[in-house]
Amino acid sequence: MLYKIGVDLGGTKTEVALLDEYLNVLERKRVPTPQNDYLGILESISSLVLDVSSNISEFSLGLCTPGTISKQTGLIKNSNTQCLIGSSLKEDLENKIGKKISMENDANCFAMAESTLGAANGFDVVFGVIMGTGVGGGIVIDGKLHSGRNYIAGEWGHHTLHPNGITCYCGKTGCVETYLSGPSLEKHWTSLTGQSQSLPDILVSPDEHAQEWKNQFLENFGHGLANVIDILDPDVIVLGGGLSNIDFLYTEGKDSVYKKVFSDFIDTPILKNKLGDSAGVFGAALLDYN
Repeated sequence: MLYKIGVDLGGTKTEVALLDEYLNVLERKRVPTPQNDYLGILESISSLVLDVSSNISEFSLGLCTPGTISKQTGLIKNSNTQCLIGSSLKEDLENKIGKKISMENDANCFAMAESTLGAANGFDVVFGVIMGTGVGGGIVIDGKLHSGRNYIAGEWGHHTLHPNGITCYCGKTGCVETYLSGPSLEKHWTSLTGQSQSLPDILVSPDEHAQEWKNQFLENFGHGLANVIDILDPDVIVLGGGLSNIDFLYTEGKDSVYKKVFSDFIDTPILKNKLGDSAGVFGAALLDYN
């Protein structure tokens, strides 16, 4: 039997899961992620893997990591876990564990998990969306992760929504992420009201600017995903990340998307994820699936 081990390296927690060949979960563990400690992260991951694999012989190993992996160098970039940037995480872990590793970012793992075990199971072309601290996406086609020639497939968070818009950390202006991430929505609220509030508080605020804020949110959400549908035309879109818990994205948000798609007919489902914050660890375990 070939077992599957997935590891989700998050900013605050690291999780490991052991699955059998039928994708049943045999064991799961979570530990805090060592903060700003690269060697500590290597040790934590290797200890978790060695622990859950102690009684099995053959297994595949996948890792879900924050940030993106440079196709040219294989090094980590654009990670909110700063100590990973510029590191050869995959190679260092392979040397430490003595096992080949498949590694993908969190959005790709999310898309893989939801297409196989979650809300998008049964759909052929899946676009998985992460909307939280940042904005990202992943594409799964016929059960296979589609990374693209330049390894950036699905990165809708950095396509241009407003050409002369807000400056993004990536160096461009008007990126989707500067309008649809949690922090950007909170900043927009502050610019409208002068109040600094968290997103959950904004969503229930009676402030007179609440409807204006919501309308602009829906307008940007509609344009962003309509552009994706016009290019990819997926069979389903699954939302993940903290913003996926906003109920109106599946009603008014969907309507906003539909109004902007280049078609006289559209029925693309926009669904809430089923796996929550477990998508990363399951997606990592599934990277060699099929």
